[in-house]
Amino acid sequence: MRTNLDLTPMFRSSIGFDRIFDVLENASRVTANDNWPPYDIVKTGEDDYRITMAVAGFTHNELDITQEHNMLTVTGQKASGESGEFLHHGIAARQFRRRFELADFVKVANATLENGLLTIEVKRELPEAMRPRRIAITTARPDAAKPQQIEAEKQAA
Repeated sequence: MRTNLDLTPMFRSSIGFDRIFDVLENASRVTANDNWPPYDIVKTGEDDYRITMAVAGFTHNELDITQEHNMLTVTGQKASGESGEFLHHGIAARQFRRRFELADFVKVANATLENGLLTIEVKRELPEAMRPRRIAITTARPDAAKPQQIEAEKQAA
């Protein structure tokens, strides 16, 4: 059963979250049949991720990985070089396009193809200005630290 998420109330009281709403809306449009090639996403560190895709039968020349803004796209196009008549064709060699939404400041660090597994290393790199920083606490100025004496009028007894 598929339910559509109504984000209209959020639009009334939020500013600057358009991209998040677009990601949620796009995620709800993904069809259940979009399951080839199979893949895993693993968080390997605080800011490190690994995507592993099973692309058996594809060579590195038949695969293409592109990152445009916050979208990572992996495509596979099998070269038609097989000769002969297939009696049984059970190895999936169909073309594919798999897309991954990336958060801000996430970049592809490395991609390798080994034993039919395409591994894409992804890393989040926050700019220095956006990283949390510790604020030093200083004491007040030395001359301001001394309490000032207010002289009271002397009263005769």
